[in-house]
Amino acid sequence: MVIMGIDPGLASTGVGVIEGDDRGEYRAVFSAYVITQERHSMPSRLQRIFDLVAKTIADHQPVAISIESIFFAKNVRSSVLMAHGRGAAMLAASQSGVGLNEYTPLEIKKSVVGKGHATKDQVKQMVTTLLALRTPPKTDHEADALAAALCHAYRSRLTASAMVGRRTVSDAGEDSEVGARKALLALSVARGKARRRRRV
Repeated sequence: MVIMGIDPGLASTGVGVIEGDDRGEYRAVFSAYVITQERHSMPSRLQRIFDLVAKTIADHQPVAISIESIFFAKNVRSSVLMAHGRGAAMLAASQSGVGLNEYTPLEIKKSVVGKGHATKDQVKQMVTTLLALRTPPKTDHEADALAAALCHAYRSRLTASAMVGRRTVSDAGEDSEVGARKALLALSVARGKARRRRRV
């Protein structure tokens, strides 16, 4: 299963692609980012974001795309500018016909790190461990995009497990959901560390 994650923004947008197997192990396939300059026109900035997302989809053919949902900061202007970049990324995803899944920053951090208020350094460290990377992602944008992809991967596995057991996560209750997520995260961390040791 190939999953693509997007960390959207106008000043910078990151993309990350991961591939998983039947054992629930994931590896990073690709990551990149684009930075747009304020001195350039808005249409040209949005075009660069659109092109990065569209090319990544065309090159790697993901079966699902995960994107960070918008959050409203105290600075309204920053939120509006972020929405512009996110819109360009979503349009590229929509035109590809691949299913688009949205997750809040809190959901992504909780799925990857185990807590919703994790720092960017903690996210980068966990992405490095979970994907058994030899070196951390070069930028926070790439790390966040890979984290978004991992979030969807983990959520999909939790949903699939619930369906096989004929119990949905909502039926099992919040405690069961949290327990299942922690167990899956712990297993992924252990596998990632083992794979990194084998590569050394």
